Amino acid sequence: MTELRKIMRTRINSGPTFFMAGAQDALSALLVDQSDFDGVFTTGFGIAASLLGQPDVELYTLTENLGVVNRISNIVKKPIVSDADTGYGNVINVARTVREFEKTGVAAITLEDQFSPKRCPAAATSMSVIPVRDAVAKIRAAVDARQDPDFMIVARTDAVDPSEALDRAAQYAEAGADLVQPISRTFKGYDDLVKLKAVSGRRLSLQLMQGTWMAKLSREQIESVAAFATYPVVSLMTITHALQENLRVLAARRNGDVDGLPCGQTTMPDFKQVIGWKAIEERQAYYELGAAPLKRAA
Repeated sequence: MTELRKIMRTRINSGPTFFMAGAQDALSALLVDQSDFDGVFTTGFGIAASLLGQPDVELYTLTENLGVVNRISNIVKKPIVSDADTGYGNVINVARTVREFEKTGVAAITLEDQFSPKRCPAAATSMSVIPVRDAVAKIRAAVDARQDPDFMIVARTDAVDPSEALDRAAQYAEAGADLVQPISRTFKGYDDLVKLKAVSGRRLSLQLMQGTWMAKLSREQIESVAAFATYPVVSLMTITHALQENLRVLAARRNGDVDGLPCGQTTMPDFKQVIGWKAIEERQAYYELGAAPLKRAA
């Protein structure tokens, strides 16, 4: 993972935009890893839904978040960026949060400046941010706590006033944040992102979600301002919609026919390929039956 961090560090400084899709568990992360995306983003919104079946209002703990991230880190090969929420406390807690995430092997974390417990700005009607002095202190603590200088800190501001968001972003960058991340409700268009990048002196991290004005950005616009561009909840929303539709039809049908559903299904052979079933069987046979030597993964 250290080598992956070095690659990402170089890329955010001068390389092309790093496009990611969100994952809320090991399976969704594996699917992202097997896709043509550059990396995996572990979404707090998705983890709250998948792990607890509840909204993203910081109900899960640091330990629970790390548990999911560790399972994801164990099976994906591409770089991972993780949602670390508010850092789970004050500057001392933030320092521990950084060290714990760094040990999982992820390449970067995002930290936000809301009061804890936070509320996801994509869904909440309102949220409150901590005083800027406290937020800057948390970013400084995060930067100082990392053991690997290539481990990156993304500072997100949830301030809804554009002027305040610009000021906070600039101060977070000065405190050592590697990237800054806005929320869509604060700004109105691409020109605002250009200004945010200029004011902060940092490339941006963008979260691209349906129903927001950022969904209308062109690839060229995204690549001109952003080092990270993430579709954080597409996998979660896709799975939710597909399950709702297929379960609705099956519940009404109530017979042995599981074909012809609104949303297609992966076949068992294809799913076994996704999940690595053959590799597990070959490994077991190698040790128990003296089968042919295992092929090392690329």
